[in-house]
Amino acid sequence: MNKLILLFLGILLLSCNSKAKTNISEGEAQKKSEKIKPKLNGKQIVEELEKLNFFNLTEKEDIEESKSAIENSYNEFNYFEGKMKGESLIYTDNRFYIIDAETLFEAGGLTEYLKIVKKSFDKLNLKLNVSDEYNNQTEKHWTHKIKLNGKEYIAYDNDFSDVDWGIAIVNFIEMLNDQLKLQKSNEMFYLVNSGNDGKIVLLSSEQYEFVKANYPKDIEHPKTLSDWKTSNGF
Repeated sequence: MNKLILLFLGILLLSCNSKAKTNISEGEAQKKSEKIKPKLNGKQIVEELEKLNFFNLTEKEDIEESKSAIENSYNEFNYFEGKMKGESLIYTDNRFYIIDAETLFEAGGLTEYLKIVKKSFDKLNLKLNVSDEYNNQTEKHWTHKIKLNGKEYIAYDNDFSDVDWGIAIVNFIEMLNDQLKLQKSNEMFYLVNSGNDGKIVLLSSEQYEFVKANYPKDIEHPKTLSDWKTSNGF
């Protein structure tokens, strides 16, 4: 009789343990499924970017083309890219900018690109007044400064080296982002590429987090300046 009771209790205990393990497994599976979000398609990407006001700097006549470019670029290449106007290197969204780091570094390049990105500042109702450019160059060293809205910035102040272009684009983005911060904007410029194929993009923190969550985390997509500097030894 005692043996039968012990056998019954053993079977009951095994049954309870089995159910508990099943419940734990089901719970873990549910948690994993909750973490894995379904991949969005291009149309949904555009819809979410629109909710985040990505297209608020785009001219009305360019909005549909800009949306279509973002959608197609995502669907076909899994790439974050806008639409250029005709044969120009100017984007319709007023967020992406082509910045050739070599041109930026050379004489006249800084003021040229400041004039180009001023369009975004104007759209945000922010100031970007350029004045008092200063140059002092020797055979080995160049000091290049400029004032934005009355505040002086260093565009370049180094001996010439193999990293001149990188220094130039880092200082360029830093001065722009400083002005955005001073004027209490929630937008900042992120670096996509450097070199002759340099590209930057203006994003709010929410837009940046969305892009980071839905596009590949590689060298072809927006990154903070601090991340880029770390990756490139600056």
